[in-house]
This record gives sequence, C-alpha cells and structure tokens, in this order.
Amino acid sequence: MPVVSRHQVALDLLTDLIGRSRAAGASAADAVLFESTSLAASYRLGKREDIERSESSDLGLRIFLGQRQAFVSSTDRSPAALQALVERALAMAKVAPEDKYCGLADATTLSRDPPELDLADHSEPDVDALTERARQAEEAALAISGVTNSEGAGADWSHGMVALATSAGFAETYSGSRHGVSVSVIAGSDTGMERDYEFASVRHLSDLEDAAKIGRDAGERAVRRLNPRKVATRKVPVVFAPRVANSLLGHLAGAIAGPAVARGTSFLKDKLNQQIFAGNINIIDDPHRRRGLRSKPFDGEGVANRRIALIEQGRLTTWLLDSASGRQLGMPSTGHASRGTAGPPSPTVSNLYLEPGPVTPHELIEDISDGFYVTELIGFGVNPVTGDYSRGAAGFWIEQGEIGYPVSELTIAGNLKDMFLQLTPANDLVFKYGSDSPTIRIEGMTVAGT
Repeated sequence: MPVVSRHQVALDLLTDLIGRSRAAGASAADAVLFESTSLAASYRLGKREDIERSESSDLGLRIFLGQRQAFVSSTDRSPAALQALVERALAMAKVAPEDKYCGLADATTLSRDPPELDLADHSEPDVDALTERARQAEEAALAISGVTNSEGAGADWSHGMVALATSAGFAETYSGSRHGVSVSVIAGSDTGMERDYEFASVRHLSDLEDAAKIGRDAGERAVRRLNPRKVATRKVPVVFAPRVANSLLGHLAGAIAGPAVARGTSFLKDKLNQQIFAGNINIIDDPHRRRGLRSKPFDGEGVANRRIALIEQGRLTTWLLDSASGRQLGMPSTGHASRGTAGPPSPTVSNLYLEPGPVTPHELIEDISDGFYVTELIGFGVNPVTGDYSRGAAGFWIEQGEIGYPVSELTIAGNLKDMFLQLTPANDLVFKYGSDSPTIRIEGMTVAGT
C-alpha cells in the first residue's frame, strides 16, 4: 500500500471537517491545522540548565451561516470530537451577530500554484548539539574583558506544518523550520552593570551564524555600554541602528493595516497614493523570499500573495488587506491575511524591509557634530491615531561625526509623519529579523535628557 504523507493526512482531515460542516447546514467553511515540534537547550555559567521539548497540534474551524460566522478550535481529532466541534460551531453561528463583510476569500483570488520557498530543513538536531551551540555562545561572551556575569545562552530548533482548506476548493499545506542561538550577558559590577544580548534565527542550519561570534558580539556590546552619561535636552539628528530601525517599519505596517484604516484610527488613513517618504525610499513586503523567516506561499485565507512595494519612491501604494477589511474598504484582498485557530483572519506583513541607500553608516554619520545613535528602545509610546512618537532610548552620543560615549535614560520624540519624511537609509541592510532595515538617520528629533 502507498504511504500517505502527513500533509495529505492533514488535508484529508480538514476536507472531512468542512464536509461535515456543510452537511450540517453551514453555507461555507474553512479549516486550518497547525502542527509543530520544538527542542531547546539553555546553558548558564558553564552548565546546562534546561532541556525543553514540545509537540503541539491545533485545529481550527470557521463556519458561516449566511453573514454570521463562528470559530472553534480543538486538539482532539477523534471522529466524535470533530462532530462535536461542528455542532458547537453551528450553535455559536446561529446566535452570532451578522457581519456584512465576513466570508471566504473570493475564489478568483485563491492561490493555484503556490511557490516552493525552501522553508524547511528536515534535519533534527539532538540535545547535545544544541547544548554545544549554547555553550560556545556563552563561553565566547564571557571571554570578553569586562563581562562579569551571564543571564544565559540558548539554542533551539523547531519544525512545523500549516494546512488550510476551504469549501471554495482550496487545500494546501507547507512546512517550515527554524534554528536559533541567543545569549545575554552583563558587564561591570555593583551599580555600574550593563546588559546586552545577541541572537540569530534562520530557516536552515547551514545559514546559522557561528555561535562563538554571536557570543563575542553580545559581550562586546555589553562592555561598550559601561559608564553611560546623561545629556541635556536638545534637537539633534537621531541615527537608528538596524536592530531598532526596523521598529519604524512596524509602525508603518500598523498604520496601513486595513482594519485601522476602516475604523479611521490611523494617522495615515487619508494618505493612500500620496508621498509620505522622500522620493528615494522603497519599502518592500516579500512573502516569497526563499528561506525568509516570515515567508509563506499563500496567505491565511488561501489567497495568492506576492512581493509588493508598500512604499514606492516615497509614495504609499496600498493598504494591507485581508478579505474582510478589503470588502469594508471596497478593495480586493492584497494577500496579507494571517490567522490562528480561534479568531478571524487579520492582515499582517511578511518579510518587510526598507531598501538600502547609497551611503555607508559612517558616511551617514560623518557630518553630525552632535547627535544620538540609538541601539535600544524602551516602551511603546506611539499614538496610532496622531502619529506622535515618544520612546525611551539608550545608545551612544555622536560627536564630530564619530560614535562616542554611551548614554542612557533618554527619551526621543517626534511625529511619525515628519520622521518618515526625514528618513535617510544607509547601505547596510541585512536580512536577520523578518522585518529588516539598514541603519537610518532622522533629522531634528527631540532628545530629552537631564
């Protein structure tokens, strides 16, 4: 007899669940299954601390009765449990309020030929291999002069599968894996201690950065932060290191998400097709990036997705839409739906990045006589309705075009509309976080200190 793959088993399960739902009276339905296995080892001060292994399987069903919808989820796949799941969903849908925007994705928008993105590395590391990576990272960090303690290092691996089927005829799966290493250490002593960290996360083990280098970087960063100073409040250019610059992309994504625009709670709600960045700025969302941390061959409703310039030559080209928010705004889905098992889809980005500029980070800074280089942001002081921006920050003071002494306990403030227009990128883009930016410079921000 032929061997049936777990992908086919998953699709058969979902197709059966949808068939049960239709037979019971649902006008439409979709179902999703998430399976994952993970293994992690932690290491601190020369000893292995913990080993964790987990396996999970979560099934979600969404059914429609006309313009009413309900969501149920379960980890039990027995026939009796599946039938009970359908009955519970139908009972919930009968008393749910009508939503004129709900429904499955338009069949014409569904992905018919999902691309192969090389997201899954099928080799599973053992505990000893993970422990060794964590050990190497911590040992290298502790070897940096000035590092005095460790908060620990860790190495992890996971592998998962996503399966989605709908009563409109869509049924597809894909798998993905992750390998990661992280370490956090402390430099200094008594009241003069500073902490910093480094990590790496990739789809394939062959792409993972050397664990010892990750450790050295964490240790060197912690030591550089020792003996921070305070600075007086002033307006200066602010330069964001890549590890924090990507947060600005997150604020953009939140502001152009369809539900926020439809509710009128976005500071960009009236800026579609308008210039909101300088003319040399392009911001891309690419769900089909090979081995990308947030890549996926189709969206959470089965809609075909694609690489898209959200910002093209400074102009806002689109909203981020799933089917429901698209209907609310009178526009088609942009293939940005994401979903879990217990609620409706909502739009999110995939591999989001700011295209690099032509200058090096040094050239970006060299004409700044007085400025702030940010390496850490604290808090979430952003008003999504007005764009007002105020966050705690730490980093280094820029003097005469050079990154100088460490500074801390500062607040940087501005408005995202102005910040976007004043943004200049360097050429050091590296794909590391899933949402990625080169070093960026923003003119005239308020830095509040002593």
